[in-house]
Order: sequence, then structure tokens, then C-alpha cells
Amino acid sequence: MSGVRIELRTPKGKSSGYLARPEASGTGRGVIVLQEWWGLVPHIQSVADRLAKAGYVALAPDLWDGKQTTRPDEAARMLKALEIADVTAKLGAAAAALREQGQVKGSLGVVGFCMGGQLALYAATVMPDIGACVDFYGIYPKVAPDFSRLRAPVLGIFGEKDESIGPDKIAALRAAIAAAGGSIEVHCYPAGHAFFNESRPEVFDAACAADAWRRTIDFFGKNLH
Repeated sequence: MSGVRIELRTPKGKSSGYLARPEASGTGRGVIVLQEWWGLVPHIQSVADRLAKAGYVALAPDLWDGKQTTRPDEAARMLKALEIADVTAKLGAAAAALREQGQVKGSLGVVGFCMGGQLALYAATVMPDIGACVDFYGIYPKVAPDFSRLRAPVLGIFGEKDESIGPDKIAALRAAIAAAGGSIEVHCYPAGHAFFNESRPEVFDAACAADAWRRTIDFFGKNLH
């Protein structure tokens, strides 16, 4: 890992996040990275590191405040206990830290995975400085973004074999965004849920993940200014 842990300040007190910067310049366009339900685990930190290598200042806020798990039952309990107001505060703190510590100017990107994918959509509806949103197979029943407030283009990345997000849900997402006047580009890969997570060999698909990453970097490059 090439990034560092930093302190985030929210109205509820202190929190933390993982900040990764481009090695050469130390600054660039900013991207918020949102975790899966496992916590701010090395996989999510590695996404921030990869963004930094691509020239972005990336910050992953710790939505679980230091807790991590590999157990689905424990992750589900933490997911159930998550408060949207707390998420909103940490999103704001992450954006502020990118501006202050990363010296980031212009619009911000947001990318999230599973739970974080849905939260990325939410962030793009409540944060006016989000200029591009990437949703990796986002699912989170407690969050229903108000797409009438969406101003950023969305890249949606899904797996054709993902039983939790079938074609009907993908179609409904596309229709909801289109009906609200928004823009979404969708790519479905011959893979299952969490196919981008290299730390889970039982679901990871290297070829699909590589292409999805290429599309993500191209999308941010085209839309962040």
C-alpha cells in the first residue's frame, strides 16, 4: 500500500480514511472510493492506490470506523446499523479532505462497490461537486437515491451472473435515471457479483475486472474537469 491513513472531521466527531496520491505530482483530480460491506479492507485501499497510479488523488472514507470482517453475517449486521446521515457526513468530510490535503480542484469522482456502489449513486445526488459516478454492482436496500437531483453522468458495471442484481434491476436503474433526465452508461460482464475483488478468488474474474477498470479510468478522464 502506498497511501496513508488520515483523520477526517465530521459534525459527529473524528473519523478516518485512506488517502493515496500520485507519486510524481502529489495532486490531481479527486476521487472518493466507497467500500463494500466488509469495511475499509486492503482491497479497497488497493483501488485507491491504483487510482493514484493513474494520476488521481483518491480517498476512501472508513464507513465502519475501523471495523472489518470476512463474515457475511457480521457484515450484514454492520450494514443494517449504518445510518445514512453518518454516511452523508463522512462523504462531506472526504470531499473536504481531498480539497485541503490533496489540493484537489474542480469536480470530484466517486466509485463504489456493492454497498458502496449504491452509496456512490447516492453521493452523486446529494453532493453537487460530483462530476462522475461509477457504480460497481451497487445494491443497498436502505438507500433510494433521488435521481431528480443527479447531475453527474453514471457508469454502471454489473455481472451477468450476479443473482443479487438481475437484468430487471439493471433495467429499472437505467429507466429511473433516464426518466429523471440523467445519463447512465451500462456494461454487463460474463461474471458474478464482486467480480472485481481480487482478494476473493472464488468470484474474481481477471479479464472482466481489467476491462471494467479501463472503462472506469476512461470515464473519469472524460468527465472530471
